[in-house]
Amino acid sequence: MTESKLTIKGIRANGIHSDAKLRGSDFVMAGHDCHNFYELFYVESGVCRFFIDDSIQDLHSGTFILIPPMALHYTRYPQGSCKRIVTTFGSEDLSEETMGLMPQGGAFFTEKRVFQVPLAYQSQLISCLAQISAEEKIGDHRSTMMQKTCLQWLFILCSRVCIFLNDSPTDIHTTDPQIVHAARFIAEQYMNDITLQDIADAVGFSPNYLSRKFREATGIRLHEYLVFMRLNHAAMELVSTQDSIITIALRCGFSDSNYFKDCFKKKYGLTPREYRKLS
Repeated sequence: MTESKLTIKGIRANGIHSDAKLRGSDFVMAGHDCHNFYELFYVESGVCRFFIDDSIQDLHSGTFILIPPMALHYTRYPQGSCKRIVTTFGSEDLSEETMGLMPQGGAFFTEKRVFQVPLAYQSQLISCLAQISAEEKIGDHRSTMMQKTCLQWLFILCSRVCIFLNDSPTDIHTTDPQIVHAARFIAEQYMNDITLQDIADAVGFSPNYLSRKFREATGIRLHEYLVFMRLNHAAMELVSTQDSIITIALRCGFSDSNYFKDCFKKKYGLTPREYRKLS
């Protein structure tokens, strides 16, 4: 696993940020993003292929995806021109009352969520996102409150009118079903001593072909994805259990504790022990 394939963003500057860009099929991300703040990704027009943790989805216009902190994600635009709006924020930027309006309340923000905006409301939400960006440029003593107000309004309206998609495999839309199958197999078997051959056998491809196809579709090697899945689960266990670090490493599929520690620090910037203590 190489660091060049992962963009780990540190602690963000305070405040809410929104950025709109037009992307094309020639756009290639420098690496996978993984950061400690929320990202709200909106497709205003076109189609974006979004890869996050164990799922791949083709997001069409009028669709939001909420990316929680420390989730590995990557985007591609294989169908050409796509306008996307990315808004980043922290948990402190939303009130408990607003978070409570979302499906499952505050738990809504603990994992990735996909929700679609009805056509009749899309222009309102785009205007709201544009106002957040405009306030960042204005930058007076009212701007922070204006941005927070816009963000609250956006989520409140979404809680009322949006269609929320669940995470079952039948709701994953992609033109690469074998890649989704491979990702799902890893999600279900990451704790076992699985090989690339095992994954390829589950999908029905040769290991070399599957690895090439997986990388073309997602920008990440198949083995790297397996390691990242194991690290994600290990991170959750570090803060939710009192089990030893070696026990957690073994339970999450790592047979070498030193390799686990090296991989963990590359992803999170902390050793497993430091991560547990900080959390």
